[in-house]
Amino acid sequence: MKRGNFIASIFTLIVTPLFAIPETIINNTGMDKGFKIKAGEGRIHGHIKLKGVNSNVLDVKISGADTNGELAIFEQTSLSQGKGTPLHIHDTQDEIFYVNEGTYYFQVGDEKFNLTIGDSIFLPRKVPHAWTQVSEKGKMTVVVQPAGKLENFFITMSALDHEPTLKEIEKIFADNEMQVVGPPLAID
Repeated sequence: MKRGNFIASIFTLIVTPLFAIPETIINNTGMDKGFKIKAGEGRIHGHIKLKGVNSNVLDVKISGADTNGELAIFEQTSLSQGKGTPLHIHDTQDEIFYVNEGTYYFQVGDEKFNLTIGDSIFLPRKVPHAWTQVSEKGKMTVVVQPAGKLENFFITMSALDHEPTLKEIEKIFADNEMQVVGPPLAID
């Protein structure tokens, strides 16, 4: 075989599989244009009014459906002073919280943190964490990567027609890829 033909054959073998890559991998989000979500609005679901661990309002800004499950961004308006999440674990998601208004108390593993306007906190997957709202009102931006089932968790909690029991809360967490491992975080 001539050297030129050999190089062309090798090049063809290397490049051909690239053309077989599904479009979903190349165009990760499946979208071909951006979009805007106005302040005070939620994408897809409108305002999600939570029940259970707190009675806050959640707006989906970027849905996991928008990013092929890669990312979700929520804005939470906190209306439940002294309440928060039970200590729980996400096996497959990292979370980032950014405080827009108010003050919060977080636990990540064995460490505890006070957060106020402008502060951020990273909650790695597989590490127990919880938070409690300290101020009368507050607002946080929550980034979840990958999106997982957290959006579904919020929709399920908002659809309840009653305040769930601890057993119901634990089941809803488990159904959405989270595990409750302890009580809510008390404010020290």
